[in-house]
Amino acid sequence: MTDEMLVPIHHEADIVVARQTGRDLAGKVGFLGSDLTLIATAISEISRNIVTYAERGEMAFSLVEDGQRRGICIIGRDHGPGIADVEQAMRDGFSTGRSLGLGLPGAKRLMDDFEIESVPGQGTTVIMKKWKR
Repeated sequence: MTDEMLVPIHHEADIVVARQTGRDLAGKVGFLGSDLTLIATAISEISRNIVTYAERGEMAFSLVEDGQRRGICIIGRDHGPGIADVEQAMRDGFSTGRSLGLGLPGAKRLMDDFEIESVPGQGTTVIMKKWKR
């Protein structure tokens, strides 16, 4: 992995900065068109969850390689309330807020690799990767 680019997430406006940072880095890998939109959408979903549920956190972006594959790794971290039941949170339609409950499962569908770790009372980390085809 290359050095991480960090974007603090504290306010709605930070979501836009995170989206653009991710799009710019993905463009350097060679992602185009619809892939850039998918990546930006996943970034929006995860960073919006940080603002909504944890109030503050960060998005980290880095380039990754695995053999001949090149891609982008996006990590969303917060020290918020955490998710009591990750399996339930990953189901379409489940939400503890007033959303449609599509953010986490939607981000997972948009990316190639998706991991989530959450500890109630300590926070949540989401690791997503998209590989250039």
